[in-house]
Amino acid sequence: MIKAGVIGGSGLDNPQLISNFQEIEIETIYGKPSSALIIGTINNVDVVFLSRHGKSHTISPSNVPYRANIYALKKLGCTHILATTACGSLKEEIKPGDLVFINQYIDHTKKRHTTFFDKEKVVHLPSAEPFCPYLRDLLAIEASKLDLSHHRNGTIITIEGPRFSTRAESHMFRRWGAEIINMSTVPEVNLANEAGICYASIATSTDFDCFLEDREPVTFEAIMKVMNENAEKVKRLLMEVIPKIKEEDCICKKKINSGIL
Repeated sequence: MIKAGVIGGSGLDNPQLISNFQEIEIETIYGKPSSALIIGTINNVDVVFLSRHGKSHTISPSNVPYRANIYALKKLGCTHILATTACGSLKEEIKPGDLVFINQYIDHTKKRHTTFFDKEKVVHLPSAEPFCPYLRDLLAIEASKLDLSHHRNGTIITIEGPRFSTRAESHMFRRWGAEIINMSTVPEVNLANEAGICYASIATSTDFDCFLEDREPVTFEAIMKVMNENAEKVKRLLMEVIPKIKEEDCICKKKINSGIL
């Protein structure tokens, strides 16, 4: 049975959009998740919503309780996770307002808990294809139907934050092959893989990173303006995608369906 977890401030946790709306608090062995969890149904599909940075965006990227968040979604029976994330563009072809369905990541974080398996046993997780290809294809198909500007693939680099990149770092990340940049995909995707949950990310480009020297450096205020404009696109996309998710024998299921619960 499908149960979709949605991470991020997508706006779908609106009581008017969800049937059987209920807000619950949950405690895990890793502490409390970032926010209360909203549970209900969309077109008869069970859904669970979680705000990664808290309901009022008060949790900085490095302080997000990633393990508690994924553990809570696993505990509630989520089979798939659709994560939304704002990102900066490292390519002129990826414009502000574009959606990117990530297929690869580069980890440039330094101080986060990146695994459930840091005690008692060691688990070496295959990570060549960290994002669910089935969900990514489904997102791309529905985005095309909705005529949303999108990119079927993209490599994201996750940095520690909360500061933005220096210009030298931005040029370096581009040389590494990164196409977009954010502060939250890692370790979220790693933990979902360890939990045996199919995970896909909808990255919404809010700005060009500072590699473009003829533009003013990005500000948080500018990012928030584009984020608000992108929110409606993401909401429309998720409303179309969630009812179409089916059980698939994808590569995610061939990774460990771990004993974290």
